[in-house]
Amino acid sequence: MLPQIYHLIAFLVAAVVVLWTTPDIKKIGIKSGRVDQPGDRKVHQRPMVRLGGVSIFAGTIISLLIVWWLGAFGNLPPEKEWQIWGVTLGGLGFFLIGLADDLLNLSPLTRLLMQIIVAAGAWKAGVSIDFVSIPTVGIVNLDWLSLPITVIWLVGMVNAINWIDGLDGLAAGVSGIAAVVMLVVSLFMRQPAAALIAAALAGASLGFLRYNFNPAQIFMGDGGAYFMGFTLAAVGVIGLVKIPAFTAVLLPYLILAVPIVDMSAVILARLRRGKSPWVADKRHLHHRLLNAGLSHRWTVLFIYSLTLWVGSLALAIAGIPSGITYACGATSLLSYAVWRVWKVSRQP
Repeated sequence: MLPQIYHLIAFLVAAVVVLWTTPDIKKIGIKSGRVDQPGDRKVHQRPMVRLGGVSIFAGTIISLLIVWWLGAFGNLPPEKEWQIWGVTLGGLGFFLIGLADDLLNLSPLTRLLMQIIVAAGAWKAGVSIDFVSIPTVGIVNLDWLSLPITVIWLVGMVNAINWIDGLDGLAAGVSGIAAVVMLVVSLFMRQPAAALIAAALAGASLGFLRYNFNPAQIFMGDGGAYFMGFTLAAVGVIGLVKIPAFTAVLLPYLILAVPIVDMSAVILARLRRGKSPWVADKRHLHHRLLNAGLSHRWTVLFIYSLTLWVGSLALAIAGIPSGITYACGATSLLSYAVWRVWKVSRQP
């Protein structure tokens, strides 16, 4: 069993690296002119550097390399260590795709094809959904369906996180909360390898909020969003989906329900209107909340509370001690946030 001190080290190292490197990345972005210009769909009013994903990626990877150097991986079974490297290499692939899009503005089809290729490589490395557990039926092996289902899950989550990255601090905060919940659940389920990656990502995401929360000083860009989306999805696969229990299989989908439901609702709305699901519009949850009259910060905080609520439900379903207490507390917080939204929307 991996001592939990390694998870704390991974979290702290990732946060420190991000806090330390982000200002330098911002300076490099300004000097190189790599900025995101204001536009019709965009909320920011001035050009913003969008290379913050470099710091998030560096913080996560450096922290994992340090705990590896400290001997953490030696306490893991060989297949678990291989899964960590599979997630790391897959994360590198998705980060590079996003970074290339930030720098070169790739076409949607090019991005999608590259994402599918990297996701298939991650599947080959062991980040794979091999079975599903169905009540009254038992474990059903997916066989050849494992590859397409895994690719859909990984690519889908990558784009789901990227799509909610529309307000200062939104994607980083949602990813950070989800990563913390996955860390706790993975430790409880005795999945230390997945918990180690979740700890590193949580530290990097929450550390990035120092510069990304409203008013943001820097954006993470597609590089950061792709990397975080893949890593969250991959942690869910190696830490929870591979456990032969129905509740465990459901947990990653519940923890990541906010970006999943947001993306699904937007795609269905676009298809109903006869539009391509890849054509951007203002139908995301954060756009709707802004249109209802909420401020930028309150919109982000409301979605944080929603993410925390579904995460607390996951803790309760997983059977974690005090999980029900956490769920009740999160429900109270969400109730206040909903009341706030209702009150603002009623104002003339």
